[in-house]
Amino acid sequence: MAKNIDLTGRVALVTGGTRGIGKAIAAALKEAGATVYITGTNEEKTKKAAEELGVNGIKMNVCDREEVKKAVSEIVENEGKIDILVNNAGITRDTLFVRMKDEDWDSVIETNLTGIYNVTRQIVPLMVKKRSGTIINISSVVGFTGNPGQVNYASAKAALVGFTKSLAKEVAPRGIRVNAIAPGYITTDMTQKIPQKIKETLIKSIPMRREGKPSEVADVVLFLASDMSSYVTGTTIHVNGGLF
Repeated sequence: MAKNIDLTGRVALVTGGTRGIGKAIAAALKEAGATVYITGTNEEKTKKAAEELGVNGIKMNVCDREEVKKAVSEIVENEGKIDILVNNAGITRDTLFVRMKDEDWDSVIETNLTGIYNVTRQIVPLMVKKRSGTIINISSVVGFTGNPGQVNYASAKAALVGFTKSLAKEVAPRGIRVNAIAPGYITTDMTQKIPQKIKETLIKSIPMRREGKPSEVADVVLFLASDMSSYVTGTTIHVNGGLF
């Protein structure tokens, strides 16, 4: 899809862009011609990933509001704007609810929900000022289906859908679009650690009978970041092979 979409001249920020889905999104945006910045909490890993992709890397913890403010200011100082924001940074702390510790709940909500607030809060005023921009939030199929052992993660991802719909209605008159993508079972470093028998059961539950590729999520990001989706806002696109 990147070959058919031209994002030349646009500046994109992808949080959590050092691996997996985030890294694939950054690669696709760069291929489409955008100037891309990725963030990660580890400075060395962020720099390495940025060099591999041929993009810009900035250390940024989405939970640290001062660090977020500093990173956004650095991008604006360099580029003068941010046209595309992809809120991808997230963590998991999976465990059954009866065993869940307060820190398991707090850390997931803080990163996967409040972290998105922190970043978006800094960028929306910039987009409002220039009356254009697109924000893409990465939710998850479990925000719609639920999943044992992921009460914290599913709660944050479900809340993100409400965040997307509400913000979209507020900023649409200013030329800003806000959408979400809910990936299903996508091949990443994290999913590779799942035992083979469990993986086989998961794949059987997917109508397309296979796991998705990070690039298949990235293709939808390209669509939402481009003018091809100029009348699309406040919605969630599911990328899950028919799982939900």
